[in-house]
Amino acid sequence: MVASSSFEDLVQPFQIEALGLRGRFVRLGPALDAILAPHRYPEAVAEMMGETLALTAALANALRFQGEFKLQTQGNGPLNLMVTDVTHTGDMRGYARFDASGVAAAENASQAPVPRLLGAGRLTVTVDHGPSAHRYQGITELTGSRIADCAHHYFRQSEPLETAISLAATSHKQGPARSAALMIQRLTPDDSDLEPASDDAEDDWRKAVVLTSSVTTDEMLDPQLRPAQLLYRLYHEDGVRLFRTRRLRQGCRCSRRKVANTLAAFPREDLASMVVDGKITVTCEFCKKTYDFDRRDLDDMP
Repeated sequence: MVASSSFEDLVQPFQIEALGLRGRFVRLGPALDAILAPHRYPEAVAEMMGETLALTAALANALRFQGEFKLQTQGNGPLNLMVTDVTHTGDMRGYARFDASGVAAAENASQAPVPRLLGAGRLTVTVDHGPSAHRYQGITELTGSRIADCAHHYFRQSEPLETAISLAATSHKQGPARSAALMIQRLTPDDSDLEPASDDAEDDWRKAVVLTSSVTTDEMLDPQLRPAQLLYRLYHEDGVRLFRTRRLRQGCRCSRRKVANTLAAFPREDLASMVVDGKITVTCEFCKKTYDFDRRDLDDMP
């Protein structure tokens, strides 16, 4: 078995001028392991989280922003909530809320992953540029068989940009957790000075979608197949231009100060009701780190 350290956490941006498209190839290995490890998710949840985290990195790295990009799914299925986010510096985190018995029953069902795990609900994309800037948010229904289908629906409804996405993931039960995303987007005159070389841009786009859809899970998750090799294998007839690789990592932004500021916003009587055994214990949903505040800490709060 190949060690997980050979499967790097990265985003490989690329462009194919001949087909008039740009793309992102994402791989998550050690970072995905670090995000999933504290939660001990069932296999189906871990794989869905792996795909969603890879999708989040691909979507975020197609944008220019300073702050945080967040993707959230919320539905009436046993996996009723997933929250994943990434900063412009590449720090990623995520968590899922689920009903264990419902997930166990869904794993044996014949439905596709989204209907049996997420159910009916919505997908929300939020780009937060910071407290002094405008926050963008787009919301669409959870539509399709897989999380990639939900992303396609989001672009059809919210973004005037033709997009094709392939996702893959394995859980920790099959060895080191790995996930990947391959996303292409059709260039427009507003996006770039480049123009498709062919006279038939529609045929070029259809060809690109077919090539992108042909990638297999094994190829996307093969640590022996480097991103440049995979992209060349898919698009070599039209020429692939690679840009500088961007690194990703697990990175939670929780801190004692942030938790203290949150607690300070509660009325004193509410804080008193939270005290157990002389202290309030707060656990971060993302990384499961705990923060304890005793009565002295509470009394010192403004």
